[in-house]
Amino acid sequence: MSGVFIVGCPRSGTSFLYHLLLAAGGFTEFPTQMNVYDVLEPIYGNLRVPRNKKKMFADWVQSKAFLVSGLDAASLEAKVMAECVDGSSFLRIVMEAVAQKQQVPRWIDSTPTNAPHMLRIAKDLPDALFIHIIRDPRDVVLSLAKRGWARPLPWDRKRRQLLAAGLYWKWIVSKTRRLGEALGPRYMEVRYEDLINQPRESLSRIGEFLQSHIDYDHVRQNMSSVGKLTSFPEEASFAPAGRWQKKFPAEQLPGFEAAIGDLMETLGYSLSTDAKLYAPDGSRWTSGLTGFFRLEYAVFYEFKQWAKVHTPLTRWTVNYSDILIDK
Repeated sequence: MSGVFIVGCPRSGTSFLYHLLLAAGGFTEFPTQMNVYDVLEPIYGNLRVPRNKKKMFADWVQSKAFLVSGLDAASLEAKVMAECVDGSSFLRIVMEAVAQKQQVPRWIDSTPTNAPHMLRIAKDLPDALFIHIIRDPRDVVLSLAKRGWARPLPWDRKRRQLLAAGLYWKWIVSKTRRLGEALGPRYMEVRYEDLINQPRESLSRIGEFLQSHIDYDHVRQNMSSVGKLTSFPEEASFAPAGRWQKKFPAEQLPGFEAAIGDLMETLGYSLSTDAKLYAPDGSRWTSGLTGFFRLEYAVFYEFKQWAKVHTPLTRWTVNYSDILIDK
């Protein structure tokens, strides 16, 4: 059984794509995220050590992830204790068991922040495929801020929260694309806006990538029965793309687009402040302050990712059994 990993910046549509695939059929229904690489492994350490593995499993069966799996704890524990050597093998054991129970050939992990670990996952799970969903950062950062997930450095919390979130979008999207290039045919990108505006064509492309027929009409018929999403892109009430045009603070938009506009344009997202971002010779204005913010947050996010995996930071701040990222 092969796994499909949906990755990207949080609030970019990973949950929406998960529900589309679920409606297509042939994929596991698992309405939570495992958070193996950024949380589970850093908390419990080397899972080749039986004591660590036993402690990890004892906590995991108290988690919401176990509750939604529908698995038998005793038989799963025996398999984990016999076969699990790291986070990847634990993920495979759990998700294959869920797929077998549900009698489907494929499982999905839609933890967005698996993105920095794609090369490791690809090595550990040779059949894994990766779909990177990308969304207009102006919509992404507004959603992050609304949920309280935009976490700038303390001195930027009042005036530069959206800018900090935008720089996170640039960091994670750029990193994912670089890793995706190394994965070659095991990696694809899809735009959230294309799923909204051209769902039939987008789902066809995804089906070709997964070597699985995805019937658009079947997906549309089943969307209302696969979780929280009850609308479909063609319905008039479903219009999540471009919300930033009415909600993004106008005074913050020029600086935001100056900081990450290069990647936005590369990805096909038109800037709303072109005249203010370019000099008469066509070169981009980049103030010293903008350049400083870009460097500052690139270093910050890279260090933060390293610290989560290689230091006790996660162990001190996260209780794995409490984790559930809402779909």
